[in-house]
Amino acid sequence: MQLPTPRGPLTAALFERLRRPPHPFDPPSAPAETPAIADEDLQLALFTCYELHYRGFEEVDEEWEWEPSLLAMRKVLERRLENGLARAVPRPPYPPDLSVRRALAELVTADDGPSLSAFLARRADLEQFREFVAHRSIYHLKEADPHTWAIPRLDGRPKAALVEIQADEYGGGRVEKMHSELFRATMRGLGLDDSYGAYLDRVPAITLAISNTMSFFGLHRRHLGALLGHLAAFEMTSSAPNRRYSTGLRRLGGDEAARRFYDEHVQADAVHEQIAAHDMCGGFVREHPSRAGDVLYGAACALTLDRLFAEHVMDHWRCGASSLRETNVMAESR
Repeated sequence: MQLPTPRGPLTAALFERLRRPPHPFDPPSAPAETPAIADEDLQLALFTCYELHYRGFEEVDEEWEWEPSLLAMRKVLERRLENGLARAVPRPPYPPDLSVRRALAELVTADDGPSLSAFLARRADLEQFREFVAHRSIYHLKEADPHTWAIPRLDGRPKAALVEIQADEYGGGRVEKMHSELFRATMRGLGLDDSYGAYLDRVPAITLAISNTMSFFGLHRRHLGALLGHLAAFEMTSSAPNRRYSTGLRRLGGDEAARRFYDEHVQADAVHEQIAAHDMCGGFVREHPSRAGDVLYGAACALTLDRLFAEHVMDHWRCGASSLRETNVMAESR
């Protein structure tokens, strides 16, 4: 993947540094006038820092991953993200008479965001569905990777539960069944570029914030509870929407190969949500009762960001506008 196009002074300065050999530098400053979750420059800078822990960029020396000055800059960016999440996501109370599984279920039930999946099932046109898939490619082409950071930090039943979920995400060791590979087939079926990071320049801050929050929780051991809660909410809100995505893609002419990603999640995530809520999160809270609030907060972050994403997409579509940033990438991919 190539470094993306800068979106402001922060990313312009950062990318100029990253194209050179690793060296100490003073973190560039940028005004914090825009709320962190909607700040294009901040979210792209943080995404770039995190991507060095995944697959990196062709023109960036791998030694940048642990360069102290870059980590110091990332810490500043993370503080803004963390504060932005705290303002956007109230910390849910955890009634002591409820199991964590029940508390998670109540959070999910109380979520009242717009139903993007219902719109995609019944009304979206082909170009809107392609836009949705381009957004989701930022995460789905690395599906499960951010949550895998939790495996070495767990023990006993919670660890076994997470490994059970992740094994399915990675296709049980069969590359053609990996969920990231199934998503590539969906992209190809829609005439989209299925290469890793192809739409990074097109997606807005809210799409990057969803991915960044997962990486933020995953890369910091102090946020282990939040990472587990995030995954639980992810699984508990997956099965029904994926059924609707498949319905919508079938309506628009998508073949079986293009729909397989969604069909696989209908079945798999119906099982995963039970494992995630009961065995993984429930087991973790039994071992660490003081961290129950962290689990619920991580779930609330996942639900809130998904709601903000749906609002962004639907607001643009209601106005007849694209929910993606304007470049020539989509046209060039056809």
